[in-house]
Amino acid sequence: MTSPNFVKGLIEKEIVKHGSQLIEAVDETKIKFFYRTVKTSDGTVLDDNFPGKEPLELIYGKQFKLEVWEECLKTMELHEVARFTVQRELLSCYALVAKSLRDIAKGKDSSNCGDREHGSGDHHCCGMQNMLKNGLGYADLDEFLKNPEPLIFTLEIVEASEPGSYEKDSWAMDQAEKLKSIPVLHEEGNHLYRKQKYVEAADRYTRALGILEDLMGREQPESDDWKKLDVLRVPILLNYTQCQLILGHYNEAIEHTTTIIEKDPTNVKAWYRRAKAHAMAWNPKEAREDFARAVELDASLSGAVQRDLRKLDEVQRTRDLEDREKMRHLFG
Repeated sequence: MTSPNFVKGLIEKEIVKHGSQLIEAVDETKIKFFYRTVKTSDGTVLDDNFPGKEPLELIYGKQFKLEVWEECLKTMELHEVARFTVQRELLSCYALVAKSLRDIAKGKDSSNCGDREHGSGDHHCCGMQNMLKNGLGYADLDEFLKNPEPLIFTLEIVEASEPGSYEKDSWAMDQAEKLKSIPVLHEEGNHLYRKQKYVEAADRYTRALGILEDLMGREQPESDDWKKLDVLRVPILLNYTQCQLILGHYNEAIEHTTTIIEKDPTNVKAWYRRAKAHAMAWNPKEAREDFARAVELDASLSGAVQRDLRKLDEVQRTRDLEDREKMRHLFG
């Protein structure tokens, strides 16, 4: 079925290279594609990620901000290259999306590109008046905002994945899917940890924590729903800090266990792991204090703590001997 914008002449398509396979344009289909944007007035290339750069991903039905791209892609086959001339009426969000893509390519954080779960395209582009006043940080995009014109998009679909055939990134999930993914990622992390794949385990815990942070950010702090999510966060964060200890990232382990302790001063695992992190980062005073607090909270740790303290004492004696030897050579 031809979309109204094609019928009205707002989008015109020219096939550059025919495709190899039909793609069913249904919601949740994931498309990877290259794009090039050219001004119709003088042929200036505004943006180009054709081979040599990473293809862009789009999931049908997730309301990509530049809706005209999804509309164009749905007319294409796999490996097809097509050129679309799009009238200015459909390009109100182009500059904002282009800015986001450029920022991401430069390694800058950008939350403005991709899908949106709330609101309409008009809502997301309602800040254009402010953009006109303050600028986007790119002279060519600022000029396009002031003097919009039709654009030519050259698109090539390089990969298509059917719904359910791929693991969704968190940005492509709705809230229910995000909540459901947390225990899955947690268990995957635990499985990898048991196999001593600590980097991979930490990655799963990080992803779960990121999703939790996103969900908590949507709730009123300290509300019942927020607290339920916070409860889920603590064991995952503890597992993550254990990975950081093993990987030698002691300061990060200290930082995250401190976060847990500030929220729950009775969390014995956090005290014990922070003590270990302090010991390995060679903060002996802090390590001894945390070991003592862990034993206060759980006397069954006494044996393990005594072994850790003996190791700490041994390292302290060795370091003292080394320091004395250095001083003897300096002043002897």
